[in-house]
Amino acid sequence: MTSFLDPLIAFVSAHAWLAYLTLFLAALLEAVPVVGSVIPGSTIILALSALVPGGELKLPWVLLAAALGAVLGDGSAYWIGHRRQREILNTWPLTSYPRVVEQSENFFHRFGTWAVFFARFVPPIRAFVPVTAGALGMAPAKFYAVNIPAILAWAPAHVLPGVLAVSALHEYAGLHHHGHIGKHIWMLTVVGVAIVLGVGVLIHRRRNGGSIAAAKPRA
Repeated sequence: MTSFLDPLIAFVSAHAWLAYLTLFLAALLEAVPVVGSVIPGSTIILALSALVPGGELKLPWVLLAAALGAVLGDGSAYWIGHRRQREILNTWPLTSYPRVVEQSENFFHRFGTWAVFFARFVPPIRAFVPVTAGALGMAPAKFYAVNIPAILAWAPAHVLPGVLAVSALHEYAGLHHHGHIGKHIWMLTVVGVAIVLGVGVLIHRRRNGGSIAAAKPRA
């Protein structure tokens, strides 16, 4: 993986527009059924986010590229499932991954509407739950009402760790010329960590018979 990422990072660091495009595509492909289970989208996003403290990339544009890619990827998978209904779950290439498809369907039945939110943070079913939501008849308005907030939480949770780690290394090494973004990074990191922890608590409570209201999705 390192042999692949090192030359990629070296190249895109000199071509910012290509870095943003790579972030967009990584987030999009990670949401595509089957493809998302083999594309290291999260790793690429984390690695490229490390270019923010050095000034090669801008944090708002990194977050936007990742979020837009995820919205398009999840939305495309959902609409494929919505149009073809359960037939899509019994069609190649999904039939080559029966275990993951079954896990995604069970995850969806267990958490209901919340599955769309939780799946954003749970690979590899992240790439299968949107198409499953569509196939099982979840209404578009309900899907996007949960999916978009999930992505707005997912993007900072994936981007900020890389930004924070490299920023901390810069400060440790005495490189203070980019210190003006420090306060913003810390604030966003706290928010991102709080969201991730909250999702973890909700999943834990649900698995243990907690009181999460997860209404059955309807068309």
